[in-house]
Amino acid sequence: MTALVTHIPHTYFISALENVNRRDPASGKGFGKKRHGATSSLMVPYMKHRGLAMRPSVLIDSSMKRLSWQAALGISLVALSALLYFMEIAIFHSSRDTFFYLFQDIAFVPIQVLLVTLIINRLLTVREKRSRMEKLNMVIGAFFSEVGTRLLTYFSDCDPNLESVRKDLIVTNNWSREEFRKVKDLLKRYDYRVEIQKVDLTHLRTFFLEKKEFLLRLLENPNLLEHESFTELLLAVFHLVEELVVREDVTSLPDSDRHHIAGDITRAYILLVHQWLEYMGHLKKHYPYLFSLAIRINPFNEDASPIVRS
Repeated sequence: MTALVTHIPHTYFISALENVNRRDPASGKGFGKKRHGATSSLMVPYMKHRGLAMRPSVLIDSSMKRLSWQAALGISLVALSALLYFMEIAIFHSSRDTFFYLFQDIAFVPIQVLLVTLIINRLLTVREKRSRMEKLNMVIGAFFSEVGTRLLTYFSDCDPNLESVRKDLIVTNNWSREEFRKVKDLLKRYDYRVEIQKVDLTHLRTFFLEKKEFLLRLLENPNLLEHESFTELLLAVFHLVEELVVREDVTSLPDSDRHHIAGDITRAYILLVHQWLEYMGHLKKHYPYLFSLAIRINPFNEDASPIVRS
């Protein structure tokens, strides 16, 4: 019987149910039961076959199902507290003392809220954010290792004004926080320029095609929202990637288009320089051994070499 039911159209059962529940307007009595009475008995194997059979859990009160474990725990603790107060009054026969200390505890609740939510919670939040930023600095290091340093080297070689600030960008072990701050202020006033005629767009496009998947993986990192400047840098670089990749031939672009690409390169160049300087300061403070390699491969140093000479 069940095997036959599985081949009966779904609409047939719907129609049968409608007829079973339909009532005669004149008499108020239901009709269709006699005609389709056998249909209701067929619904049980059909619903079981379709996975629609009613389970016992459906009979549980819906409000109890929606009751979360936190609410249940809260109600249990309040009930336990009330029981203990009742036992205290019953044993010591002193309701005055019980309510006196109860109101004392309640009066201290706002101070507890202040300590927990505004002070302790803030300290924990700051600590957690610092931990996330440390992890994100590892991502920034991977970016400069794979993409950033090479882009800085290439873009700075096409910057006609670089000589005016090159010596200020040669970071050494003797730099202090004040030195990093001075150079940062200097770069805010610097006139960044990239001569598009010197840029090999074909070579740059090939490089971006190789690194596109790596950049996409970086953008998937949920912690990027914690570091706005690096997120802006990634978006600028990835926009430049898209601009070059969508152009199948970058060797015969009109001047207007080359000027547009030059603007995209300059935007990424500016953000790269600022982020690189900030990252160098981070390495100097926390990771001296990484800082040692970073200053040896400084993209602004024409004599840069990873080889330790002295």
